[in-house]
Amino acid sequence: MRSFANQSHLTHGSLALAIAPALTPSGIVASPNFYKGFAIYPQVLARGLLVLGDITSTRYFKYVPEALRDPILTAQGDRLRAECFSACNGVYVRMDLLQSGFAGDISFGTTNVDIGTGLRTALTNVKQGDKLHLNIGNDGFTTTHFGQEAGGVVGMDVIHERPVQMPDRWVRALGNSAEIHRGMIPVFSLKSAQAQAFVMSLPQATSKSQAGWLTPGRTGAKLMPRASSTAVYISGLHRLSALKRIMTNVQEITFYMPESREPGPCMVDVALPGARITISLTAEAWQGYSGEGALLTALAQPDVLEDVEYVHSMLGFEAALNEAEIARTWNMNDDRLHAALAHLAVSGKLGYDAHDNAYFHRELPDEPDRILKDNPRLVAARKLADAVTPSGENAWLVRSGNVDYLVQGDRCTCTWYLKHKNSRGPCKHILAVQLQGGDVAQETDILPFRL
Repeated sequence: MRSFANQSHLTHGSLALAIAPALTPSGIVASPNFYKGFAIYPQVLARGLLVLGDITSTRYFKYVPEALRDPILTAQGDRLRAECFSACNGVYVRMDLLQSGFAGDISFGTTNVDIGTGLRTALTNVKQGDKLHLNIGNDGFTTTHFGQEAGGVVGMDVIHERPVQMPDRWVRALGNSAEIHRGMIPVFSLKSAQAQAFVMSLPQATSKSQAGWLTPGRTGAKLMPRASSTAVYISGLHRLSALKRIMTNVQEITFYMPESREPGPCMVDVALPGARITISLTAEAWQGYSGEGALLTALAQPDVLEDVEYVHSMLGFEAALNEAEIARTWNMNDDRLHAALAHLAVSGKLGYDAHDNAYFHRELPDEPDRILKDNPRLVAARKLADAVTPSGENAWLVRSGNVDYLVQGDRCTCTWYLKHKNSRGPCKHILAVQLQGGDVAQETDILPFRL
């Protein structure tokens, strides 16, 4: 729980974005300042913030407008990243404000930024040729005074205290979305006019869900019933509707899907002057990113906690982690490193940027029991770990209650596996084998849970 001491506001060409106390390289800072200077592309900044506001206040599955949530803001020296999820948790959006869009230096740290209804209304009036001074922090805020100056009464500043609470499912969703983004590959891109035409053709947020294979053409991209080598599967096309806010600023859109090229989650990366906006969608409009499953296999690796401490000690709000350097420093193989990075991702400390093909560091408040609380199947597997016995080559028996379950490779005889296979992550018996060091390969793509 944090709090905003001031409200964000836009007055006379000066945009002040209020932020909560921040976690920085030097610890917690009560009144941080991430940037103070001019925005080179003020309209892109304003419209990008409106895209975030539209998405975080919308429930796309059975459309219902919801109360705003405060985006996570991370300063990484060469960029600012603002992230949030839709009210239904089925849409992830990130705006990367790059150094080329700022006339000044950006600091380091992670916090929340206030985007209220009043600010959203004001941002709609920002024009392309406007000059906009930007202050991201809690220094230099001025508020309206009241009182009679002629009578010698000293004015009083209006103090605004609003609590900021990170939704629990956002932290779970950050970890699962990072793992899913890590497996995304670019399939095709639309340039300038084609990209803008595609955005113009998008259905409204209130429209019915449409699914199919987005296929590029001379005038943009359209939904087709069949796959092709240059098509990307998408479910819930209306969930991209917020991009209409930035339609005239779009320079290029790149479409991503899982490396398997099977229907599942998808992602779009939108290039803008001095910025990028990434929107990723779950495999179906009724699914949410906050379901457990995507990271369970990595979390069950033996000795992962020790590796997590090693990796965490090297993090410093990097925009792109150098995995090779981390592996070399701590003498880790790929499996150990991935498990440690996945553990940090599920704690909300790492995200994944498919455009840069790299993890990035954000620092959320520590909650040591969060991983166990958010992954009850992992807790159950740890209780069963001592009940695992070998039963032939690549096979194990796991005693649960009075029943022995047979785990062979990535298969199990329990009812969970028979119902879900590995589409929602491995069952507790497979996890128990992994905790004991068994070589269990997961061959099926992991998708997020239904809401």
